[in-house]
Amino acid sequence: MEDAGIKSYEKQKKRLTFFSLAVLFLLIPVTIGITFFLFLGRHYMLVSILILAETILPFFIMYEKRPPRARETVMTAILSAMTVVGDLLSLQILPVQMGTSLVIISGIAFGPETGFLVGALSRFIVNFFLGQGAWTPWQMFAWGMMGYLAGFSFNKVDPASIRHGRWFEENRINSRSFRIILGPLITVMIAEAIAYLHFLIFPMGDNTFFGWRIYLFGAAGLIAGALLQRKRLPADNITLTVFTFFTVLILYGGVMNLCATVTSLAIPGNGFDGSFGNTLKIFYISGLPYDLWHAFRAAFVTFLFGNTVLRKLERIKVKYGFNNFY
Repeated sequence: MEDAGIKSYEKQKKRLTFFSLAVLFLLIPVTIGITFFLFLGRHYMLVSILILAETILPFFIMYEKRPPRARETVMTAILSAMTVVGDLLSLQILPVQMGTSLVIISGIAFGPETGFLVGALSRFIVNFFLGQGAWTPWQMFAWGMMGYLAGFSFNKVDPASIRHGRWFEENRINSRSFRIILGPLITVMIAEAIAYLHFLIFPMGDNTFFGWRIYLFGAAGLIAGALLQRKRLPADNITLTVFTFFTVLILYGGVMNLCATVTSLAIPGNGFDGSFGNTLKIFYISGLPYDLWHAFRAAFVTFLFGNTVLRKLERIKVKYGFNNFY
C-alpha cells in the first residue's frame, strides 16, 4: 500500500513537471509578448494577474486526486510574505538583496513549481510598494524562473525518507562540497569562453565583449549545468552562493534588459528610435554593472544565511508532514 502511494506521488510529480515546463517556458512568455505588443505597455495589471493565474495552473494537477491542504497554502503565503518584507527592507535599510535570495531558497526547499509561484506572487506584491508598470510581468517571470531553476537543480527530499525518519541521515545539507558545483560552474565558464571566441571571430559590429553575449551564452551554460546536476546539487553555502550569483546575473539580468529594450521600442516618444539589435546591445552593456551588483548582494545574503534558513524550512517540512508538498 505504501509503495503504491509513493508510485502515485512520483507519477503526479512527473505530470506536474511536464505541465509546469509547458506553462512556464511557453505559455507565460507568449502571454507577455502578445499582450505587451498588443497593449504597448498598457493594462499591465491585467497582464500581471493573468500571469499569476497561469502560474497557479500546474498546482491544479496535484489537486486532481486530493483536496488542497491549508498548511500548503499557508506555507506559500508565508514564504511570499518573507520575500516581500526582505526585498523592501533591502531597498530601504540594508545594502543587500534578501528578496531575491529568498525566492531561490523557497525553490530549493519546496520544489520548482512552488519556487516559481513564490517568485511571481512576491514580485507582484512588492511592486504595489515600489510601483507597478509595464516591467511588472517581466519581473514576475524573472523572479519566478529563478525559483524554478533552483528547485530544479538542487537535491530533493525523498518522501519515504521523511516518513521513516531517515531524512537527516540520508540527506544532510553538506558543508562546502565544492566539487559538485563544478559541473554547472564549468559549463558556464565554457559557455563564456565560447562567447568570447564568438566575439573575436564574429564581432558583429560590437566594440566590447561585455554585453549580450555574456547573458545569452551564460544562460545556455547555466541551463546545461542545471540539467547536468539535476536534483543533485547540495545546499551548502558555497554552492548556494555560486548558484545565486550566476542565476541572478544571467537570468534576472538577461530578462530585465530584454524588457528594457522591448519597452523602449514599443512605447513611442521615449527617445529610442533605433533598431532592435542596436538598442538591445546598448541595454545589455549599460545594465551589466547593475546586474553584477545585484547578483553580488543576493549571493552575499545567501552565503551568510541561506544554509541556516534552509535547515529551518526542512525541519518545518518534516515536522508538519510536507512530504507531498506540491
